[in-house]
Amino acid sequence: MSSADPGAPTVHPADVERWLADLGLEPVERADRDGITSWDLVLDGRRRFDLRVTVILDPSLALICWAHFAPPINDMFRKSYRKLLRWNDEFPFAKFSVGEDERPLLAVELPIEALAAAAATSGADALGLALTRIVGIADRLLDDAKSWLWIGGHAPDQGDRTPRNAALLERFAGRLPEIFEEAPAASDADGAEVPA
Repeated sequence: MSSADPGAPTVHPADVERWLADLGLEPVERADRDGITSWDLVLDGRRRFDLRVTVILDPSLALICWAHFAPPINDMFRKSYRKLLRWNDEFPFAKFSVGEDERPLLAVELPIEALAAAAATSGADALGLALTRIVGIADRLLDDAKSWLWIGGHAPDQGDRTPRNAALLERFAGRLPEIFEEAPAASDADGAEVPA
């Protein structure tokens, strides 16, 4: 339970619902418990589809957007944990962690004070950027995470599937060039280009 200043600005569940509607996103589920409200979404990136994202509002603390990035890690952990720590350095404003069930999580946190100050004018933008950051990172890291996501690391054929939330990506991807621009090609020891 948080001990927030009762006079401090806050964000209400109705604000988040309005922002989700503004973003063209329809939650698959909403839950309320002990003053905390959550909304479950299913979002698509340009390459990674069906990413389950939960938006959690604690009106006195923060709005947290987190995704089950992958199923539970079942390798020897050390290599996977190093990968998660490296990604924490590579992607500012997003944090990777491991849940109690060993599932890798990806989260973006929006402090309530900043969000409340922007609520009237740009709360939807702050939430939209956070959600787009999550799906963009999931897209960017798809090749690195294949072995976690699918048996044998073989992705299913997506055919010509398009994202269900294309308008969200269109609206915010340009504001996150560090995530959505093509990764520069790496080079091997002989200087030859290696696919990223």
